[in-house]
Amino acid sequence: MLTLALVLVVSFLLGSIPFGYLAGRIAGIDIRKAGSGNIGATNVVRVLGKRYGYPVFVLDFLKGLGAVRISIAIASGVRPEWATPEMFGVVAAVSSVIGHSFPPWLNFRGGKGVATSAGALFGLMPLATLVGIAIWILVFWLTRYVSVASVATAVALPLVISIMTRLDQSQGNALFYSSLCIAAVVIWRHRSNLSRLMRGSEPRFTRK
Repeated sequence: MLTLALVLVVSFLLGSIPFGYLAGRIAGIDIRKAGSGNIGATNVVRVLGKRYGYPVFVLDFLKGLGAVRISIAIASGVRPEWATPEMFGVVAAVSSVIGHSFPPWLNFRGGKGVATSAGALFGLMPLATLVGIAIWILVFWLTRYVSVASVATAVALPLVISIMTRLDQSQGNALFYSSLCIAAVVIWRHRSNLSRLMRGSEPRFTRK
């Protein structure tokens, strides 16, 4: 149980590193007071441009991936009898996304969790994540709404994972339920975007 507690804490703290906020500070602004006020990569791109936004996305992706791989490595070294290393990776994935969305350093007001979710799920199941990325790109290309693409992918990924893991019920169930938890966090964090979509005031990414 101590190993599980360590995985939870390390993954949460790693996920809670607010790279978007730090990028804003480097650029001389508080990103929480610009654009949509979100610290995620999308708002950083809108406010500060690709020079800052793309590195933020990569770093947010890597902290999700890192949390999973570090946790699997810890569990592989300790080898607890009651759980597999992959199960620890599942716990780390969910914990890192929660840390990103609710960082204690910023009064628990973090990002939407998309990039960190992608990194965490890539660490668990790369092929399913690549399918999810393809879904995101397709929906974004059709709608030009980042929020619609993100929510659609969050909804689709549990189904994709369920299909891909149906032959391995023990591991597949854990991955499926973890993807449901991550999807719930992502959709909840996009509730303001969904409200703006219903009002017709959600901004699109326009082609330049």
